Amino acid sequence: MNKKQQSAGPKNAEKQNVIIETPRGSRNKYKYQDKTGRIKFSKVLPEGMMFPYDFGFIPHTKASDGDPLDVLVLSDEPTFPGCEVECRIIGALRATQREKGKENRNDRLIAVAEGSVLYAGVNELSDLEPAVLQQIEQFFTNYQRVRNIEFQVIERSGPQAALALLRESTKKAA
Repeated sequence: MNKKQQSAGPKNAEKQNVIIETPRGSRNKYKYQDKTGRIKFSKVLPEGMMFPYDFGFIPHTKASDGDPLDVLVLSDEPTFPGCEVECRIIGALRATQREKGKENRNDRLIAVAEGSVLYAGVNELSDLEPAVLQQIEQFFTNYQRVRNIEFQVIERSGPQAALALLRESTKKAA
């Protein structure tokens, strides 16, 4: 099964289906393999480092880095690799990363799982505690740093700008 077969894709501007690759609290990084239709173990994060929330992608998208659009999903409890979660997009972290002298974009959408109780009232990034956003940004910065990649958040965007990124990445995948 390939990514196009996994989900009906974006249904409307607010709710999107996200496929979880790596669950919250995991030191193991998993990555979906389009050729096999399976989720493959990728690597182990350094001791003391773990994913702060579920991390996955939106099927039928292609981000600037050539992969499907990344999504960090805020929810009450971790799910599992391969789980499809209906989410509301609440914003984006627009980011650049530099590796071996080359710079490219590597944006991440931030979403809330529709079934979440704790995050039910969160509709945009500004609804989150500033410390939570800072910790999310630091996770991505440190996650890339241990891979010798410089990662820098250049802008926090609200839901409308995030949805524009989603539309753009859906067009690229078509």
